[in-house]
Amino acid sequence: MNPEHLKLFVRIAGSHNISQAGESLGLSPAVASAHMAKLEQELGIRLLHRTTRQVSLTEEGKIFLPHAEEVLTTIESAKAAVGVGHSTPSGMLRITAPASFGRQHLIPAIAAFLRQNPLIRVDFNMSDTIVDLVEGGFDVAIRNAELKDSSLIARRLTLDKRIVCAAPAYLQQYGEPQTPQALVEHSSVCLRNLETWSFVHDGKLISVKTHARMRTDNGEAMRDACCEGVGLAINSTWNAYRQLISGELVQVLKDYPLATEAAIWAVYPSSRLVPPKVRAFIDFLLEWFGEVPYWDRDLALLEQAAGKTSAAK
Repeated sequence: MNPEHLKLFVRIAGSHNISQAGESLGLSPAVASAHMAKLEQELGIRLLHRTTRQVSLTEEGKIFLPHAEEVLTTIESAKAAVGVGHSTPSGMLRITAPASFGRQHLIPAIAAFLRQNPLIRVDFNMSDTIVDLVEGGFDVAIRNAELKDSSLIARRLTLDKRIVCAAPAYLQQYGEPQTPQALVEHSSVCLRNLETWSFVHDGKLISVKTHARMRTDNGEAMRDACCEGVGLAINSTWNAYRQLISGELVQVLKDYPLATEAAIWAVYPSSRLVPPKVRAFIDFLLEWFGEVPYWDRDLALLEQAAGKTSAAK
């Protein structure tokens, strides 16, 4: 049984599309279809229901899928155990990440990673929907949400600091809130279902339901609406640091940190041995971002400069 045929089958199970799965492995639609026909012939069963619009697994295909995944994992582990490909990471690395973070921070990181690893190719999926790594055929996911699937391994990459921001024009018109309780007198821009903001002060938790003037499902849209003076907003510093540096946004409620311990995580399927290309990518990101990421370092330098200017006056 050809492992490449098994790999193709697993990709098809995730994408429900033979052409797309074949393309991710460098195969034409005709060759991908021929490989699947060969696998079905060897097994003596039908694995896929094929229609003009979609491909789905048969009952036998659903039963066979976890066994195919286990075989592929065993092969990868065996190769790594004897050092095959260990010294020089190679092959296709399939990554999924949130759209905003991917666009702003992962594209430069991936470009630098590829320069260091000429034998690696990248298939990069950007989506705010949390996808199934195994079914989607992804090697690693970058996430800023809690890990709920115990079959996955999560490696913390760096901080995801979040602060309350406002546009200077908004503050000039409506004033600056001095305490979380004062937020009830202000408008906010919120991600959907996140209208209650929680703070920590003197060891106590303070939760306030804000008046959402605008709701959205996109962090960049929330940030931009905040810049336009629609209302106050909670922003990750990685998403708003350029606007904070330029003065389009300012931080408010500095003495009341948000009750959150968010972080950026690298998530990958559990196995005894991590494929070299995945290990290399995660190690690269750990160094690229650092314990204190570059966006927070830039903001710290800005605050230091502002403090020196104020002292000089």
